[in-house]
Amino acid sequence: MSLFILSIRDFFTPRMLKYAIMPFVVTIVIMYVLFFIVAGMGLDSMHNSLNIHTTQTIMQSGVPMRENFSAHIENSSIIQFLMKYSVTSWLAGFLVYAIGGFFVLYASIFISIIIIGFMTPFVLKELKNMHYNDVEMIGYSNSFESIFLMLKWAFIMVIMFFLLIPFYFIPILNIIAFNLPLYYFFHKIMIYDVSSSLTTREENNRIRYFNKSSLRAKTLFLYIVSLIPFAIFFGAIFYVIYLGNTYFIEVKKIRNEKNI
Repeated sequence: MSLFILSIRDFFTPRMLKYAIMPFVVTIVIMYVLFFIVAGMGLDSMHNSLNIHTTQTIMQSGVPMRENFSAHIENSSIIQFLMKYSVTSWLAGFLVYAIGGFFVLYASIFISIIIIGFMTPFVLKELKNMHYNDVEMIGYSNSFESIFLMLKWAFIMVIMFFLLIPFYFIPILNIIAFNLPLYYFFHKIMIYDVSSSLTTREENNRIRYFNKSSLRAKTLFLYIVSLIPFAIFFGAIFYVIYLGNTYFIEVKKIRNEKNI
């Protein structure tokens, strides 16, 4: 709890709030545009009709003949019924935007953790200047490794989404099944961004081995907070601060033990 309170205080410092603006602005703009594009396409598909025109050549008594086929397909009777009355029209529109909003929420989490990955070193340097001047930021990552691991975890996340499809139709279990792949990606990225900017590879392995349950509990808590609408927009930098304080303290312990 003391670490959590410390992280909140760090977050509300002028410099950290300045860092928090960037992922907020970029993510909210991207998701705002994406939301209305997808939702608008869904509504347009309900109103629009479809024109079909085809031409084919057939053989009749050994003579080639060309046949033209034209058709004008209106919306299905169900869609026409829904859009005919104001109440059902409003309900259909509500469902389109509700479902779109649901996917936008999860997409915002994915986009935000990608954005804050670029800002993690700056946030950690600020934490170092505030509390941990005696802890050197070593780091062990490189661009190639970062891109490779991100693609690897994203691929595993997609595979998990497909493997868990049977559970999507079971109440309560479907909530866990749908969030598990994204939490996997969230956990991997957040831990990697912080550890690779601060620790050596050996120090990271030791911290993850002895603090596995604690780190998972913290990232799970942060992920659940992200499911609150708009929380990820404001709290993305706080996640780095919270995990950054955790890693700074553990690194300091390991290095002090070596110096004894």
